[in-house]
Amino acid sequence: MDQALLMQNLPGLIGGAMLLGAFGIVGWIFTTWLRIKNGYPLENSWGKAIYPQKNDEMVERIRLISQENAQLRAELGSVKDRLANVERIVTDSAHSLDREIEQLRTKSN
Repeated sequence: MDQALLMQNLPGLIGGAMLLGAFGIVGWIFTTWLRIKNGYPLENSWGKAIYPQKNDEMVERIRLISQENAQLRAELGSVKDRLANVERIVTDSAHSLDREIEQLRTKSN
């Protein structure tokens, strides 16, 4: 009996759910239109502005971050060079390393 009642009311339930969804979408479009019309910034679901305004402070911050990024990249390059030398020393056979050290000693004397 409950199943028959559910089957009779199923089109109304589906229609009501679709109508509720449509109202939600129309409401979202309306509030977005109101925000644009009144000059409020559009926000994502986390509350951050989608199209942030650029000001002098933000431009300066980006410049400083870019400089720091360049410095860190240069430092990383020198660390890679040092690591390559350490790897060469560790993986090189002891005989050739001793020979290179002896050559450096004879050049300095």
